[in-house]
Amino acid sequence: MRSVVGHPTTERGRPRTFSVFPLPKPSPSANLHPVPAEPKWVGSDMSTTVAEAKQRLIERVRELAYLHSPDDLFTLASGRQSPHFFDMKPVMMNPECAHLIGVLLHAEIGSLGGIDAVGGLELGAVPLAGIAIAKAERGSNLRGFMVRKEAKGRGGRKTGNPPGIEGSTLNSGDRVVLLEDVTTTGGSALKAAVRLTEMGCEVAACITILDREEGGQDAFESAGIALVPLIVRSDVTGE
Repeated sequence: MRSVVGHPTTERGRPRTFSVFPLPKPSPSANLHPVPAEPKWVGSDMSTTVAEAKQRLIERVRELAYLHSPDDLFTLASGRQSPHFFDMKPVMMNPECAHLIGVLLHAEIGSLGGIDAVGGLELGAVPLAGIAIAKAERGSNLRGFMVRKEAKGRGGRKTGNPPGIEGSTLNSGDRVVLLEDVTTTGGSALKAAVRLTEMGCEVAACITILDREEGGQDAFESAGIALVPLIVRSDVTGE
């Protein structure tokens, strides 16, 4: 819209005229008091407590990972059959869950003390090791590794690790924590523990996202290794 500002002429004999100038457009008013965006999940401000992280992780595992089929049993990797099935890949690949897992992992790693490296058997331990490293505090020297089910001939050339142990260099005397997504009998993780022990590492504990409460604790105890679950099956199922 244009507005007219009058500027009459004073010369005789000529009609009065007006010059027309557009008024300047008003600048948009600045929002001096912006409303902060609501956090998308618990702990997005990186201040989640351990108790909050555990409770929220239970809820998210129930939503993303858990299936219950009492009439058509699942056959697990261990060969056992069960009405309960947990697929932790959607959990580990979810940003909120990764944050929650990171909070809980580092609470346990800090309690153990003096941990040099974290990792475990492919595939489940690989994203967990990545979460643990990404969530380490600034200046941390925590290292990550993975144990292949079958060694590749090219592995370890740069790190000096034996075939099948990849990632960061592991040294004799290192205190390491095994990571696992779901623990049933503990057989796979215990095989990885044997390989690490043969390297001269001390396996301080195995941290698992979820213990199915089907004998894993006893198996690790027999091997002299603490099994530390972030949550257990009954947390999710309510049994």
